[in-house]
Amino acid sequence: MVTAVRNGRDMEHKYPNLFSPMRVGNVTFRNRIFSPPASHYMVCPPAYLTKECRAFYELRAIGGAAAVCLGDSIVDTKTGYTHPYKILMDDPAVIPSISALARDISRHGATPSLELTHGGKFANVPNIIVSERVASAPAYGPSHEINADGYEILEMREPLIEKLAGDFGKAAARAKACGFQMITVHGGHGWLLAQFMSPGTNKREDKYGGSRGNRLRFPMMALDSIRAAVGPGFPIEFRMSGAEFTPGGYDIGEGVEIAKLVAPKVDILHVSAGFHDNPDTFVITHPSMFHEQGCNVWLAAEIKRHVDVPVVAVGALSDPAVMEEIIASGKADFVAVGRGLLADPYLPRKAFEGRDDEIVRCVRCFTCLDCPRTTRDVKCAVNPVIGREWEHVLPARLQPRKSVLVAGGGPGGMTAAITAAERGHSVTLCEASDSLGGQLKYEKFIPFKRNLYEYSQTLARRALRLNVDVRLNTAVTPELAAELRPDAIVAAVGADYIVPDIPGIDGEIVRSLPALDDFDNNFGKRVVIFGGGLVGCETAIHLRNTGRQVTIVEMRGDYAADAPYFHKQAIRLQLGSGIEVELNMRAVAVRDGALVCVDGAGEERVFEADTVFCATGMRSRLDVVESLRYCAPAFFSVGDCVRPGHVTQAVSGGCYAAMDI
Repeated sequence: MVTAVRNGRDMEHKYPNLFSPMRVGNVTFRNRIFSPPASHYMVCPPAYLTKECRAFYELRAIGGAAAVCLGDSIVDTKTGYTHPYKILMDDPAVIPSISALARDISRHGATPSLELTHGGKFANVPNIIVSERVASAPAYGPSHEINADGYEILEMREPLIEKLAGDFGKAAARAKACGFQMITVHGGHGWLLAQFMSPGTNKREDKYGGSRGNRLRFPMMALDSIRAAVGPGFPIEFRMSGAEFTPGGYDIGEGVEIAKLVAPKVDILHVSAGFHDNPDTFVITHPSMFHEQGCNVWLAAEIKRHVDVPVVAVGALSDPAVMEEIIASGKADFVAVGRGLLADPYLPRKAFEGRDDEIVRCVRCFTCLDCPRTTRDVKCAVNPVIGREWEHVLPARLQPRKSVLVAGGGPGGMTAAITAAERGHSVTLCEASDSLGGQLKYEKFIPFKRNLYEYSQTLARRALRLNVDVRLNTAVTPELAAELRPDAIVAAVGADYIVPDIPGIDGEIVRSLPALDDFDNNFGKRVVIFGGGLVGCETAIHLRNTGRQVTIVEMRGDYAADAPYFHKQAIRLQLGSGIEVELNMRAVAVRDGALVCVDGAGEERVFEADTVFCATGMRSRLDVVESLRYCAPAFFSVGDCVRPGHVTQAVSGGCYAAMDI
């Protein structure tokens, strides 16, 4: 039974549908925004939740999400374990930490949920996170196969199928006993239940394969086991791919039929997309910046037309106005916001309180998803708190009020100014140009990078609301520092674009970012981009989208070498359509309407162009940093002036420099 709960103020609210409570079974969700299943990569080695890990989830509850889900909870360690960051639901030792997490979430008014899953054929084999086998047990899937890396996958026999169906129920019972108020069952993205559901991976000829009903037999057994364990009225959410977008997988038509069979056994259908067998679907499951916001919502909308249970939609959502339209139009009953709640865990509260212009939108850079395979932690490019939530739960140390001078109005400088002002200091922020934003100002020209520009403007508004003394067209010099006599200086003066010293580089056809006020109108029909790093590749994609013929010329043997792994995957898919990429090319001159290069064999190559765009990197303004180092009792330098990098380093550096004052 589902009941919408309204009150007399709803008609006056900006987002009345998004913030209308809904009752599902015996749980009333305070709004329609779910924090979907997420993993945390700072668990203890046996996969128990640390305080730091719990704080990661608790912050989403504090921020106003209706439900907060602990992801990747394995029902059988021996056969389902894929990497060290899973929660092992068949280990009684997990009980204390997950019970504490359920309390952490529920005490803030959110519904704690726990996702049950099993790796299937992806368990016990090397993967993107773990390079060696993680257990001695074999890998099991619905059918026998040799995977792409040469590892044998055994067909799961009926006794093991029956055991695992029971394990789903046992894990659900444990979760309920620990205080979780909803179970989310992962039946999508290519994990075990999805492997049985998909005709692309289930090649069995017994009662667990072949027809749709047979392919769903094991998932239905697992759902029956869960229901028997948790009882009536306890919400069960089933996460599925509306379509798999992979050869041999099912489309939305089959997704609808699957949903119709599953719906009577669950309380909520959570409709996602994609299947792990095809790596290219990763950027469909987790839409890249090259996709429209809400790009996967249509899958949920189509399934909702055919089922009688509430439906959750996903799709890189970060704008409450878009979420409101989804609920109001009946496309879905709930929206799941994953990366959007990393960028701003307080998104629900800010939207409810009418503070939309303070919301930090996810920029979809994949920094968060790149961490598991690199630093093995969790972070967000635009939110320095993520991964350090526990530190920010503690009250700030009481310190004397100090005067702080921040040099540079880019993301690092503004973050430093905001953090220092929030901690009670008197802050002056000086920017040498006529506007705040730093390098992010140029992102306003690129539609798929617009969120980064908007982020810079959100920071600027926050600084002004905190009464930071913002001075534009003002460079910080030793003389200005002597006049203001600050207690601390934070240098965030950025970097200069490198202009290679080759003949013709100052010619009329050459362009670079600092000289572009009207971005799109500064390029001809044929564009050669000199430099195939992240800036060069993203610029190429935008110019291709505006109808230009684009060639990237890169000196190294790889393109976008400075991009996070999954963002590079998205870039690769974009470059494959209408953009020429020439690697191992050393530019030697610009002449006669062309960029002249020498290839790896020493042969001259000529790339004709109406415009040559220079994207050859940046050089830190170390001279400015050194001129200010001894102009105050305390000195900090952050961002590109330390080392050219991503916005992640600038924002984090600015935040923690201010906290150290």
